[in-house]
Amino acid sequence: MTTPDSTAAMAPLWQRACSRLLGQWVFWVSPKTLRADLLAGLLGAVLVLPQGIAFAALAGLPPQYGLYTAIVPCIVAALLGSSWHVMSGPTNANSLALFAMLSPLALVGSNAYIELTLMVTLLVGVMQWLVGVLRLGAVANFISPSVLMGFTNGAALLIMVHALKDVLGLTNVVGHRALQVLQEVAADLPLLQPAAVAVALLTLAVAVAVRWWRPRWPAMLLGLLAGTLLAVFVNTPEWHAGWLLAKPVRTVGAIPSPWPQPSWPLADWSRLADLVGLSFALTIVALGQSVSMAKAVAQYSGQRIDVNREFSGQGLSNIVGSFFSCYVSCGSVNRSLPNLQAGARTPLAAVFSSLLLLALVVTLSAQLALIPMAGVAGLLLLVAWNLLDGKRWALMWRQDRRECVIAAVTLVATLTLRLEIAILLGTMVSLIVYLYRTSHPMMRSMGFDRMGLSRRFEVLEGHPAALPECPQLKLLRMEGEIYFGATQYVSDRLHDLRAQPDPQKHLLVMAKSMNFIDVAGNDLWAGELQARRKMGGDLYFHRPRPQVVDLWTRSGFLECLGSDHVYPDKRTAIHDIYGKLDEAVCRTCSARVFEECRSEWGPPGYALKRKD
Repeated sequence: MTTPDSTAAMAPLWQRACSRLLGQWVFWVSPKTLRADLLAGLLGAVLVLPQGIAFAALAGLPPQYGLYTAIVPCIVAALLGSSWHVMSGPTNANSLALFAMLSPLALVGSNAYIELTLMVTLLVGVMQWLVGVLRLGAVANFISPSVLMGFTNGAALLIMVHALKDVLGLTNVVGHRALQVLQEVAADLPLLQPAAVAVALLTLAVAVAVRWWRPRWPAMLLGLLAGTLLAVFVNTPEWHAGWLLAKPVRTVGAIPSPWPQPSWPLADWSRLADLVGLSFALTIVALGQSVSMAKAVAQYSGQRIDVNREFSGQGLSNIVGSFFSCYVSCGSVNRSLPNLQAGARTPLAAVFSSLLLLALVVTLSAQLALIPMAGVAGLLLLVAWNLLDGKRWALMWRQDRRECVIAAVTLVATLTLRLEIAILLGTMVSLIVYLYRTSHPMMRSMGFDRMGLSRRFEVLEGHPAALPECPQLKLLRMEGEIYFGATQYVSDRLHDLRAQPDPQKHLLVMAKSMNFIDVAGNDLWAGELQARRKMGGDLYFHRPRPQVVDLWTRSGFLECLGSDHVYPDKRTAIHDIYGKLDEAVCRTCSARVFEECRSEWGPPGYALKRKD
């Protein structure tokens, strides 16, 4: 059977050289993948056409700058990044953030404004590239799967909300936040265009039907073609003559030249210092979106993401883009998710999308201008619906409701806040939940399940047939890390054990699941040792981890404890500690759960005298 390694070994030299630069996907390119990528790229080109123009307007730039940004950075990020399906380009969040940061510094749309935009794009690219090169991408590991699920589902709902205005044919909806858009849509419902709704529904119905009956056909493109034909018919003057209340369905319209123009982003060095802080903020915005999108898409595709490579690829895409009149780009929700749904197999789908966008605008600008916005919105509704995973939400609710709350918080934040703020908020909540969990390590009382040689240790809590505990020796299993955040909880539990009416003076801690301790944890056990010896007992450990013993050695705690108080197995520990127990208590004890008790004092229930 052929494996990826054997395929790489048999590949031509040029292909192996390309794989070192571009990634292992080079070996998997075949006529089948090329066809899938070409169709997905065609859909991506059609989808980004109206979005690129609209996002450039949000950023305060001429419309062609949105097309430039959809071409050059998309190619560079796809080839030099890590994700096979993320498509970079202009985004809503980047456009709004750029406008908010630069509009106070220059007249929007002026040459000075464009120069600042290109300079900021270059600085953002350099910062992103440095994050990847210096291998600082490990911070992305703190974005939990629950956050990604909430972000993905929130992004899907966000796509639905923003597509709704075009589905209904409403032209007065100008809000950017989800709630604001919904309020404006509700207010303008009496003005909806039935023709636009019909175009969106036809596009959606054809795409769903083709996907159901002919899974290998390009369902989304065929759906958009059907919607476009209906829009052309609806927009004819003859149709309007028969339906006086009908209005033309809004289309993409005239398309400016997409050819990226060479530029020099360092035109004004004097403004460089003023833009560093703004660029850093935009870098966080762009990286947060890119890595979250890459990880979210990878959950569906099964790909493993190299975050550092993804960051450096995104950085290089912005660096190169700044020299071709592009503004800040990153992984796009509206392009990446449809790209995956359309069946893209390799990063060549993004390359095809950019090249096809360029070719289509140059050769078919008149025909592309007829594409209805309602049809594009219908496809986005389909993409968003496919990403809503109700079964996974139900499964998470059954498994761990705290994780479900984290996902829900991220989802709500994605709908109400900026995307990068939503990601940071979700990550913060997940870290708080994690800290709470680790600050309450499990401390389980252990004992035996029955008498006899075949008996085994069991957790006593909730065990209906468990034997009683020894009145002098407490067996306690620690599970978790004893660090500064957990010491108060552990200390309180240990104090409660000592504060009982007839406390067990000796404590054997089964520590093989105590993975880590810090200085505060070391001080905790030193205090427990002192308290146990003060009450006439002692402290013992069973199989502590090497890193724990190492800290005890360096701190001097092991010397105070005594190396003979650390045991390799439970049987040896109990046998040794038994010899230190109070004989008077053993004589009147009726539990006798240890083998040593029964061999010396008789079976349980005999608490009168030692056997002769």
